[in-house]
Amino acid sequence: MSLDALKDSLPDYAKDIKLNLSTLARETGLDDQKKFGCFLASAYACGEPSVMRAIKAEFEHRLSPEAAGAAKAAAAIMGMNNVYYRFVHLSSAKDYKTLPARLRMNVIASPGVEKADFELWSLAVSAINGCGMCIDAHEHELRKAGLTTEQIQAAVRIASVVNAASAIVRAESAAAG
Repeated sequence: MSLDALKDSLPDYAKDIKLNLSTLARETGLDDQKKFGCFLASAYACGEPSVMRAIKAEFEHRLSPEAAGAAKAAAAIMGMNNVYYRFVHLSSAKDYKTLPARLRMNVIASPGVEKADFELWSLAVSAINGCGMCIDAHEHELRKAGLTTEQIQAAVRIASVVNAASAIVRAESAAAG
């Protein structure tokens, strides 16, 4: 399935999502690696098979194998970290903040791509997963790396539209029963 096939599969009520997928695929504020990696990481974070296949078919071959692997790794590590750090942040027991996480996170230190790209993909996934603590941490690193507000926003826009497309596909599948 391609991105066009995904858009064609979305119902009429999701016209805005179709349009946003097209617009964001042509986003010029991010270089191709950042943009395509955001799409791939977001699709893997959402986990909807047909959306993953469409985005993988559209964008994965435009990334180096290292970048594609790093985008998937961002989805994987943030799937763990977003749950853990959201708990730490939301728990009323403050002593959790003083404990070491004791979770392996080696890929963050050595993702195999430029650190800013991995941080951007991690931010996109963290936005999907709703971890404010991780969003703040990754956004801070991206600012230090020199990314602009508009570039950071573009990554979150991609994440939000991929998430919406995934939710629509799941809902339509459930409705079809």
